[in-house]
Amino acid sequence: QVQLVESGGGLVQAGGSLRLSCAASRSIFSTSVSNWYRQAPGKQRELVARITVGNIINYADSVKGRFTISRDNVKNTVSLQMNSLKPEDTAVYYCNAQRRGITSYDYWGQGTQVTVSS
Repeated sequence: QVQLVESGGGLVQAGGSLRLSCAASRSIFSTSVSNWYRQAPGKQRELVARITVGNIINYADSVKGRFTISRDNVKNTVSLQMNSLKPEDTAVYYCNAQRRGITSYDYWGQGTQVTVSS
């Protein structure tokens, strides 16, 4: 079993920045699709950003140009740099590592709260 631990959440004013990090208990991100999801109160969990093994990156339309996902295979971390934050970015953010195929898994972190005040 792999543990994913997120950090970096908190309270920030609109227009501010936060950097979320996700650390894995063993080397996994280099062979996984790494995702950041978020879930706001009363809403479904949504994909925010994704980076594949081949470094293909996708973002939700709502965060394009403001958020940046990155991966450090040496430190075994995935990060989400969030700039120009808006109140609607308020949510619990979750780190996720997925792999399909003969060796498949779907690991989730416990989530970290991001609150953006107006």
